[in-house]
Amino acid sequence: MITARLESGARLLDLVVEQAGRLASWTGFALVLVMAFNVLLRYLFHTGSVAMQELEWHLMAPVSLLCMAYAIKHEGHVRVDILYGRFPPCLKQGLEVVSCLVAVAFAAIIIKLSLGYVMQSYAIGETSPDPGGLPYRFLLKAMIPLGFLLLLIQSLAATLRALIPVFGGPASPESQPDRPLEHAAE
Repeated sequence: MITARLESGARLLDLVVEQAGRLASWTGFALVLVMAFNVLLRYLFHTGSVAMQELEWHLMAPVSLLCMAYAIKHEGHVRVDILYGRFPPCLKQGLEVVSCLVAVAFAAIIIKLSLGYVMQSYAIGETSPDPGGLPYRFLLKAMIPLGFLLLLIQSLAATLRALIPVFGGPASPESQPDRPLEHAAE
């Protein structure tokens, strides 16, 4: 049955986002450690390191970009639905499919545009312009297409779930665009 395949595909895509999000979330812990180390260096030893300061914002890239799809998967984003809540279910379902497809297209465009940016950085061997800064700037820039790839994957999973009722399947709690707020943390 097509609805079972759609749900199976969505679960597989969710698994990719879930694992990537959990792995990338550890960069948040690393960021806390680096910031604490920098504070200790600055206030206890009156010294600092350019590389360690740069590492702080280098760690923000995976936290924000790689965890963005994870946050959306777990409904950690904000929905503003002043009008949406008043729409009939069939219109809500149609809007859900369209908005998911727009997110897929947006993510694909950002990936396409950012790949050249990353490749150029790699080709020139871009490093920090500051003395003592971090090398391999292309790794930082590679978080852009990687983060939007995860967003594309999550948007595809949401699209598959939004299509289940279109093909006659039941609207599961995960595919209902107007689910109550208390389920947002699940």
